[in-house]
Amino acid sequence: MGKRFERVSRSRAKQHDDEHRYEHWLVDNQVYFITARVRDQFHAFRPEEAKAIFWDRFLHYTATCLFTPWVTSLLDNHYHTIGYLKIGANLPTMMQRLHGSVAKLVNDTLPERFPEFWRDAKGHEYFDGCLRDEKQGRLTYRYVFTQCKRHGIWVDPRDYPHTRVNVELERAVARANELRAFLNDVPYKRYGQR
Repeated sequence: MGKRFERVSRSRAKQHDDEHRYEHWLVDNQVYFITARVRDQFHAFRPEEAKAIFWDRFLHYTATCLFTPWVTSLLDNHYHTIGYLKIGANLPTMMQRLHGSVAKLVNDTLPERFPEFWRDAKGHEYFDGCLRDEKQGRLTYRYVFTQCKRHGIWVDPRDYPHTRVNVELERAVARANELRAFLNDVPYKRYGQR
C-alpha cells in the first residue's frame, strides 16, 4: 500500500530556470530530515542565550506538531534534525511557528534586528526531505550526529551540549521499519531505485 502525500510549493509551475521547482512533501507516518540556516550564514546562535531560545521553541513546537526528533544538532548559524512526523500536514505549521518565534526572540537579543532571519538567496527558509529507506536513515542520522565534529567545534559529539539525541539510532530505525515510516515505494534516482 502506497503512502498518501501532498506536494506544496509557492509556485504552480513545475519547472523554474530548467530545474524542477522547489517543493515540500507532506507525508503522514514519515521519517524526515530538516535543516535550515540563518540568512547570510550570520552566527545568530553563537551566544548561549540564543541557543537556549532555539531549544525551548524547538522542543515546544516539535511536541505540539507530533514530530519526534531522533537527533538534532544546533551550530552557530544552522541546525539539522532527523525524526518521525506522524501527520505530514503539520510540517508547515511546525516550521512557521518554530522559525517565526525563534527569529523574533533571537532578534530581541541582538543589538540590531536581522530581517528575513531564515531566508536563503533563493527565498527558501528550510529544506526538508522524506527519507527513502533504512540506509538513507542511518546515513542521515550519522550526518546530523557528527555536525559539531565536521565543523571543528567539538571532537566528540556525545559531549557537545547542542547535539541532542532523543532516540538512539538502532531503536529509531527499528521503530521506523515497524511503522513503515520510510518512503520505500517512491523512486529516487540518486540511490538507483526504479
